[in-house]
This record gives sequence, structure tokens and C-alpha cells, in this order.
Amino acid sequence: MRIRIFILLGAIATSLLGQMPTAVGRRGMVVAGNEVAARFGLNILRRGGNAIDAAIATGFALAVIQPRAGNLGGGGFMVIRLANGATTTIDFREKAPLGATRDMYIGSDGNVIDDLSTVGVLASGVPGTVRGYGLAHARYGKLPWAALLQESINLADRGFAITYQIHSDLARQADVLTQFEETASIFYPDGKAPRLNSLFRQPDLAATLSRISLAGADEFYTGRTAHLLADFMTRHGGLISLGDLANYQAVERPAVEFDYRDAHIITMPPPSAGGVVLAEILNQWEQIDIGDLGYHSAAHIHAMVEAYRRAYADRAKFAADPDFVDVPVGRLISDGHAATLWKSVSPAWASASADFGGNLISSRNEGGQTTHISVIDRQGNAVALSITLNSLYGSGMVVAGAGYFLNNEMDDFVSKPGAPDIYGLIGTEANAIRPGKRMVSSMTPTIVTRNGQPLLITGSPGGAAITTTVAQIISGIIDFNMSAPAAVAAPRIHHQWMPNIIRTEPWAVSADTQIRLQRMGHVLTEGGPMGAAHTIYIDPETGWYHGIADVRREADAAGY
Repeated sequence: MRIRIFILLGAIATSLLGQMPTAVGRRGMVVAGNEVAARFGLNILRRGGNAIDAAIATGFALAVIQPRAGNLGGGGFMVIRLANGATTTIDFREKAPLGATRDMYIGSDGNVIDDLSTVGVLASGVPGTVRGYGLAHARYGKLPWAALLQESINLADRGFAITYQIHSDLARQADVLTQFEETASIFYPDGKAPRLNSLFRQPDLAATLSRISLAGADEFYTGRTAHLLADFMTRHGGLISLGDLANYQAVERPAVEFDYRDAHIITMPPPSAGGVVLAEILNQWEQIDIGDLGYHSAAHIHAMVEAYRRAYADRAKFAADPDFVDVPVGRLISDGHAATLWKSVSPAWASASADFGGNLISSRNEGGQTTHISVIDRQGNAVALSITLNSLYGSGMVVAGAGYFLNNEMDDFVSKPGAPDIYGLIGTEANAIRPGKRMVSSMTPTIVTRNGQPLLITGSPGGAAITTTVAQIISGIIDFNMSAPAAVAAPRIHHQWMPNIIRTEPWAVSADTQIRLQRMGHVLTEGGPMGAAHTIYIDPETGWYHGIADVRREADAAGY
């Protein structure tokens, strides 16, 4: 009885919390993982900037006030749909340094060395964030570059009050982060995490942002900031060199685009695996009337999971940097491929994951310190931007004199075929380490249109569960006629082929449905929250912009 009451209370809470947007507006909307950052982005829109400008300004603000994921030392992806209907993407995923080697994380015993690809100086790929922002601004921005950084410079210089999220994150990560001198001196000045609501200043980061503001994105890659990083690497035995930085380029790539029922999906191509996996999932669901199955019934969850299983098995086989490996995107996102995959699904029994790619077992858990920004301006230009350091505070190392955390994205390569990364994801030689290569990502920034007009802008953190989160939100709105706030708030369900386990949020599955799924051969486990899908819904009838900040993490929406 107690379990049933908790499930009922959870359903009621979701229903009540999921009906109202966080903010509404007609001329502009920014949704991000921090209230101050969202407001900075909105200020850019008010000053006449476009959605690209606002997304960049919000990203720089998050580098100051959300250091767990917002960054200068990481990378990400931007999906753009202009008001005239043109679409494009900016790939600023990190790269392996030129000194990286195929087996650099393999010990003499032939096994992956614990933590070498996740903690410390060897865990970092060449950062792409600043170059990506620079490319997006040069091609699609409107306001002067310096205008996009000024408020963030002031925020780093003058300081801000430590939020509960930052305090608790730093307290939780103290054992890892305090082992690095530069990190400890900034984030643990008294040997412990800063007190809640205490003033936190970052003068080194303010100086770095000021240099970038004055000299442009190139400064990070060829100026004083580049020398600070290269010297830091030399002192600590790292690999990123001045040559790596000078040679790094962001890339503009055509979006992955496909139709789902009466909607059109615009999402990220490789080296993000997210767009292709999203297409495979939704295209399989289109083989049936999934909206008639009953939301989170056993039949619905079974259909979700079987599509996830097949799409993630393909991810393991094919996901890679397209500059190094021929990824068959067209075939993978085709309706024909989805129909072939779905033919092997039984409506009554769970498939065996080992039948789709090999008997490889992963025991690591989903995580992910990514952050997502959704923006739309008064003209209808839309941006979905996801940025990341990979795990919480990336490698744990702050660049001395520059003030920013470095990523630990090298773990997103396949260190050894069959060995899982920190999110339990398995890959093949296609995603093996090579100098100058971009590692595969799960980030899935996505824009949805209907009848030629923007309908939804979304994306999420969450490691391996990013893509399934985006898929569930799209399906909730399109297949189940849910309001956008309800679709974002609804409890989530994840499966990634290996391990062969359905992971659920609390209250996602009733006790009776769990029993039915177990009788079908599924294995379920309940975990914590998945992702934080900061979303904008554009009401087709009124044209109002509805900003929805996912309550699973600190976030806010700002509109006017």
C-alpha cells in the first residue's frame, strides 16, 4: 500500500508541477542551468542581439557561475535554425592531442588503468568551446563580440553568492579536487568548500575572459591564455601543446534532419551520436501507434526499451568522428533501417541485448556534467546549445593563472574495445583514440518544427541518458498530447543496450507494471534523476514562447 501511495503522490506532483511554464514571452526566451546566466542571455536579446548572440553570452556566464559544466576548457555542439528556415550546426567537440596514442590508458597487464582517462592532466582533450562560440558568432551573430562577454567578466571579477548547488558539489568533490594545487587555491581557499551565500570571486578567470573579449576567440588558442595552458601541461606532464591549440578548429556541419509523424526534427550529426540515435529511436516508434499503448504501461515501456536497445547497439558499432571514419548516417536514420530493426521486436518478450552486437557487460552508472541552453529571439531564430566538461568538474584541474577547469573528455574515446566509459557506454575501434580526432558524444541538442514553424527547442545533460530524455519529451508532446511542462517533468526511463537493465526515475513505473515487465523478461532498477532538459515550447496557436526549466537541477527561464 505504501508503494502505491508514493506512486500516486509522485504522479500528482508531476501533474501539478508539469502544467505551467517557468516563464512566458513573445519576443525572446532563454532557458539555462542558472538564473543569472539566463538573465544575461535575455539582456542580449533586449539589446537587439539574436539567438546566437544570446546563447553565446549565456554560455560564457555559465563558465563563471556553473563551473561544474559551463566551461572554457571543454566543448560542445550548437544546433541553429534561422528564421528563414535554414539550418546548420557548429561542432566544437574536443580533440585528442597530437601526442595522444591508441593505448595510452592501457596498463602492462592489458587492462584500462583506473582514473587515468578521467582524473588529472592526461584526461583532457583540446578544448573547443571558445573556438565554437567564435565561429558561431562570426557567421551568425549580430552584436559585437565584446558585448557578449562583458557581464560575465564583471561577474567573475566582482563575484557572486555561492548557491547551494555549487556548495554541495564542491563539498562532495573535495577529496578529488583538493589534490590539485591550483584547484584547491581557488575553490577551497580555507581548505573546505565555500560557505553558502558567501561572495566568490575569480580574478584569474575574469582576466582570461577580458583577453578573449578584446582579442577574440583566437586569443584562447594563440595568445597568452594558450601559453598559460601549454605551460601548465608541460609542468604537469600533460599532452596539450601550443600546436594543438593553434591547429584546433570548430566545424560547421549539416544537421541530421528527419520527420517524426507531423513534426520535423533538426539535431546534431556525428561526432555526436545523439542525433543518429534519436532518429533511430523515433523512427522505430513510428512503426506503431505508440500513443495508443497507455503512457508508461508495460506495453509502452516495452516498446520504448526495445527501440533504445537496438539504437544503442548501433551506436556502439558505428559512432565515430566523421573526419576519421565513414559513419553511414543516411542509412542509420532511414525509415527502412527502422522498419528492419522493428521486425525483430516481439510484443510479448524482451529481446536479448547480446543478440545485438556481442556479449559485453558494463557495470558503470549513467552520469554527466553537461549543461544545456535553449534560446529563441523575436524573429524566430532558434538555438539549442549543449556544452560539457564530461564528468563533474571535468578532470578536476584548473589551469594556473587562467582560472578555468579542464575537461576529462578523453574518457569518451574507446580506451579498449569492449571496456565501458564512465557512463557505461561501449564502443568499437571506430571510436578509438587517434591524434587530432574528436571523441563520440551523447549530447543531443534538438529543434523541432511543425508546418514550417518552430515548435520545440530542447536538450539535456545526463551522459548516456541524454538521447532517451530528448526522445521521451518529443514523444510525450507529439504522441501523448502532453503539455511541454508535463513532458519535461514526467518521470524518465532509460536503457542503453548494455548493461541489459531498464533504469527508471522514482515513480516512473507502478508496482503492477514492474511485475508485468519482469514477466516479459526485463530487469529494472530505480535510480536518481536523469538529465535536466531546459526547453522552449512555441505555442502554435498564440505564438507565445514557453520556457520550461527542468526542476531536476538548478535552472531558470527568462523571457519578455
